[in-house]
Amino acid sequence: MLHRKLRLSRRAFTATALSALVAGGGAMAAGAAMADGSNPGRRRMTREMRGVWVATVANRDWPSKPGLTADEQRAELIAHLDRAAKCGLNTVILQVRPTADALWPSPCEPWSQILTGTQGKDPGWDPLGTAVEEAHARGLQLHAWFNPYRIANHTDPTRLAESHPARKHPEWVVTYGGKLYYNPGLPEVRAFVQRAMLDAVHKYPVDAVHFDDYFYPYPVAGQAFDDNAAYDRYGGGFASLADWRRDNIDRLILETAAGIRRIRPTTQFGISPFGVWRNAATDPLGSDSRAGVQTYDDLYADTRRWVREGWIDYICPQLYWNVGFAAADYGKLLPWWAETVRGSRTRLYVGEALYKAGDPAQPEAWQDPAELSRHLTLAKQHPEVYGHVHFAAKDLAADRIGAMAQVVADHYGQPAMTPR
Repeated sequence: MLHRKLRLSRRAFTATALSALVAGGGAMAAGAAMADGSNPGRRRMTREMRGVWVATVANRDWPSKPGLTADEQRAELIAHLDRAAKCGLNTVILQVRPTADALWPSPCEPWSQILTGTQGKDPGWDPLGTAVEEAHARGLQLHAWFNPYRIANHTDPTRLAESHPARKHPEWVVTYGGKLYYNPGLPEVRAFVQRAMLDAVHKYPVDAVHFDDYFYPYPVAGQAFDDNAAYDRYGGGFASLADWRRDNIDRLILETAAGIRRIRPTTQFGISPFGVWRNAATDPLGSDSRAGVQTYDDLYADTRRWVREGWIDYICPQLYWNVGFAAADYGKLLPWWAETVRGSRTRLYVGEALYKAGDPAQPEAWQDPAELSRHLTLAKQHPEVYGHVHFAAKDLAADRIGAMAQVVADHYGQPAMTPR
């Protein structure tokens, strides 16, 4: 990947300069002439992922609080899109199914409570439809981000909308770690969550379906995820409960991929897992890390297999650690993931912890505005890396210590189109 650095100091890099980079309506539009080679003497358009997540669960990034008017919600959403374009980004990953509810008029699930404060209440507009339209108008891709199995960040089913499928099918629900989840081991659950998510693919020209790191829930000390009855019924032929659970998630991935291809073949399927598949001490194929969580063993997500067998279009591991961090060193995990995707059909993007930059609770490395920029510089040594996604939109707006401004100055000086 070739990049021309914008020769501006951080001090001189102002919002006006950012706007000038994308004059004409967005990163993609700004360089369309170069992309098709019709502008002699100028470099062909760079293709790389430059994304940002917009988290809606618990109103993390958007809307800023529940109960805003439709116009206020729309204005905040468009401000996030505008900011992404001005920073030279080309993709927004919007969380549209945060807790088994919907940010579009769904026939399967209630309206999300993050909009009005009341789950099931119509907000008076279509957030996902608007997001797709307005993102595309700015030259941005819109990836629709879904959480397959999380129902609620509490344990009281009566707090769910009366029409909620979890209330109609309590046998689908597992209480664990102070939250409610659908049971991934039930075939009827797997069929339902796919139907609910794929409804959005039917209705809107989303550029990708995106899952994050939540499959089976993160382990909680002293608690067991109670799926024994489902295992007794459906786990015959598997050597262990863990193997059966991994097969359940494998089926979700394969079936979702097939559904997307059937409905909208141009829509991609991407996953952003926790950044460690397995530690090398557990598996010689694993990474040089000592992480307390391993996706294969703890979340039952065999992310390496999905990549190697080409089940997904892109993977975006959350490498949310600084260079030199002892248990999970960005500088060691990055080449492991590059090696993992090498020779596969799966694109590698890297999830970046913008939210840590300038947070006083984080290690000293994250107090340095240059830490994130160093990550992107390291990635240029690995041709398998096709870009980065930054967590998350609220932190893009705040940019506490100018870490994102430095990324933009050092790496996003020229517009880029998303990889094909």
